[in-house]
Amino acid sequence: MSFEADKSFGILVVDVGGTHVKFAATSHRYLCEFESGPELTAAQMAERVLKLTRKWHYDAVSVGYPGVVRGGRPAREPQNLGRGWVGFDFASAFNRPVKLLNDAAMQALGDYRGGKMLFLGLGTGLGSALIVDDAIVAMELGHLPRHKNHDYEHYVGNRGRKRMGNKKWRAKVEQVVYEFRNALLPDDIVLGGGNARRLKVLPPYTRFGDKLAAFRGGVRVWKKGSEGDGIAAMRTHPASRARTPIASAQSIDTP
Repeated sequence: MSFEADKSFGILVVDVGGTHVKFAATSHRYLCEFESGPELTAAQMAERVLKLTRKWHYDAVSVGYPGVVRGGRPAREPQNLGRGWVGFDFASAFNRPVKLLNDAAMQALGDYRGGKMLFLGLGTGLGSALIVDDAIVAMELGHLPRHKNHDYEHYVGNRGRKRMGNKKWRAKVEQVVYEFRNALLPDDIVLGGGNARRLKVLPPYTRFGDKLAAFRGGVRVWKKGSEGDGIAAMRTHPASRARTPIASAQSIDTP
């Protein structure tokens, strides 16, 4: 079946984070989420998503994974979740074809406008991805050593924010963005993740990522070059534990 020609081809997109798992489908009108945390395993995530989407229609699944991905599979266990992700059979669990990619890469793909773009995800940790002329490279910039045996994530991840306070954290984010901009020379820098909105002023030469970027990227993985149906008038499902309703009508697979 050619899903690019078949508008009924549905895609479920799952964005796994250190504090929440968010998910949406092209055939559904809700963005849903539930809490994750340091004990969440891959099997628990899949079981919970399947339970909450049992009445949804979808033919394929995209999963954004907060860790290193090689060959479409987790290469290392995640820093901020439970164990059991490496070697987990996502396709069997969902009984659908699954494309798994780094969560920052999936968000970056959703925000990409062309050229050379650096994505920095300010969330539980520091996610990163680089896209150059449509080629996506997931990166682990957050774990590069920076100062006194501490990596970049130590300073601009959520623990760093809580340790330093928002004012010092914002200054550190601006400094880190400056360092990566000088090293990688991107045309465009996008700041995403749950903590990006805590910045009162954007660092120079940056823009905020779209709040639906991860889901748009998850659709683009399957429907690159096609418009698809997207998610129209997405809003928070009343049965979910989502805290931020999405009121605007947007499609997740168009720029």
